[in-house]
This record gives sequence, C-alpha cells and structure tokens, in this order.
Amino acid sequence: MRADRLVSLVLLLRQRGRMTADELAGELEVSTRTVLRDIDALSTAGVPVYADRGRHGGYSLLPGFRTELTGLNHDEALALFTAGTDRGEKVFGLSAPLASAMRKIVDALPEGHRMGLNNAAQRFLVEPETDLLSRRGATENLAEGVMAEVRSAVLTGRRLRFDYASPHEEPSRRTVDPIGLVTVRGNTYLLATKSGDDRNYRLSRMFSAEALAEPAQRSAQVDLDRIWADRTAQFLSENHIPVVIRIRRSRREELLENARAVRTEEPEQEDWVRIEVTFDDLRHAVWTVWQLDTDADVLSPVSVRDAIFARAEALANRYRP
Repeated sequence: MRADRLVSLVLLLRQRGRMTADELAGELEVSTRTVLRDIDALSTAGVPVYADRGRHGGYSLLPGFRTELTGLNHDEALALFTAGTDRGEKVFGLSAPLASAMRKIVDALPEGHRMGLNNAAQRFLVEPETDLLSRRGATENLAEGVMAEVRSAVLTGRRLRFDYASPHEEPSRRTVDPIGLVTVRGNTYLLATKSGDDRNYRLSRMFSAEALAEPAQRSAQVDLDRIWADRTAQFLSENHIPVVIRIRRSRREELLENARAVRTEEPEQEDWVRIEVTFDDLRHAVWTVWQLDTDADVLSPVSVRDAIFARAEALANRYRP
C-alpha cells in the first residue's frame, strides 16, 4: 500500500505542481507526518522532490521527471476519465483506488493527449443527483466498513458473517458463501448462498460485516449476468402482485420508480405504452396508480381496479357538494 501511495504522491506533484504537506495529506487520506516520511523516502530513492520554504512554499518535482505511455489514444483516455467521475467512482467503495488509477493514467499520457483532457471530460455528466423534474436519485447509506469487508470476502473467496435486518424483521446474524456483487439503480446487492440455498442481500441493510478465514463453498467460475437474471425471475414470481397498466409515456419513469420491477413493456398508439409491473401488495399498487391520476389505466387484475374505484368513491362521497 505504501508503494501505491508513493506513486500517487509523485503523480500529484507532477500534475498539480507545488503542493503543501497538508494538501498532499488530504488527497492521500493520511497524516501530514506520513507525507513527510514519504517525501524523505522518495528523496532517498533518487526522486527529485525539493521543498520551497516560506508562507507560500511546498513540495515540487524537478521539471521533466516523467514517463510516457502511448498505448491510449485520446478517446480511450477520455472514456476512462469520464468513468472516473464523482458518481461513477463510488461503485463498490473503490473511490480512492479509482482516483489513484486516474492520476496514473493522466500522467502516463503523451503531452498532446493530456492537454485539454480535463476540459473535455467536463462536457459529460454521468448520473446526476437529480433528473429534469428535480427528483433525487437513490442514495445508498452503508455502515462503516461493510463494503470493504464484503468486497474482500467476494474477491478472496472467504465466508462472510454479518448482522442483517430484513424489512419488518428483527436484526439477525448471517453467515454465507459470497458469490458476487451487483449494483442496480443506486443499490448494491450481495449474491450468496446459505447452506446451499440462493440468497440476495442489500448492503444498506447490513449493520456490520466480517470476512472470515474459512474458505467459501462456491464454484471457481461465475456468470453473474445469468445468476442475476435467474434470481430476478424467481423474485418476481414470489409474493408480489403483477399488474398490467396502460400509461402515458410522460409518466412512465414515475411508475417505474415506484414499482417493484418490470416484467414486460410494449408501445401502444400515440403516446401510450403498456407495461406489466409488480408491486409488494394491493396497497402498494393502489397507492402508486393513484399518484398517476388519469394518465394511467389498470387493465388487470380486477382486484386493483376495484380497490381504486372504492377509494375514489369514498373520496367523492366525502367531498360531494
């Protein structure tokens, strides 16, 4: 880890010029004393780091200290740089390693490719905080240390123990064999097995996690796409209400935000679309469709139509002139 930090320190000085010890400590997420020790180590190893004294002083590299990698063209570098935006780098808790990797990539580019790369990347926005209707995207809040432990267990093939709270249940301790991590619409899921049975867990519902020394019982090869598709199909078939809705395209996203999942979708005439979605229960379905007013029409099942009619009738009677 120290070797990676030393490389990142050199790249920061290469790309930003003079920086103070406090600035370097903030970027590298270490103490100022650690930065000073690292600078001494670099100087001893022959890296030309020198100090400027005074109020506006700091540390710098002698000009020309660089290696170049010409394997990336401009578009390839731009794609990587854009993927490393503030939103993209948070996936699976890899923000610090991704930031370090991006510094290495930028520093290794030829001068002609490096110039203007920051300005070009600023022209792309990946997954903003809100959409055009000012609706905020999903924000996943994880307990401290959970992501690192889960990721470690997945990558090293060790069993995982964690405290977990399912909806409407008391927290309990689980021990599982991890298979992989999947992120969907701002939420991260652990795919695992428990006593040979398939299990899925949201990391936001874990209070603590610990990667154990015991090896996980799992296949050496994995196809997460297939596993996720199979588990999604199973999830949709259990304890949920399927509802077919005819809805205006302008309200489609609003429906999808509140529905549990989408089964099928096909266009209809003009600006309407027919979608089959699933809800947790009858109450969930009625509440969601009620928000859509006359821009949605429940085609089936009849139970949902009857429940909406009963609610509308009760309100009409209450507010009858």
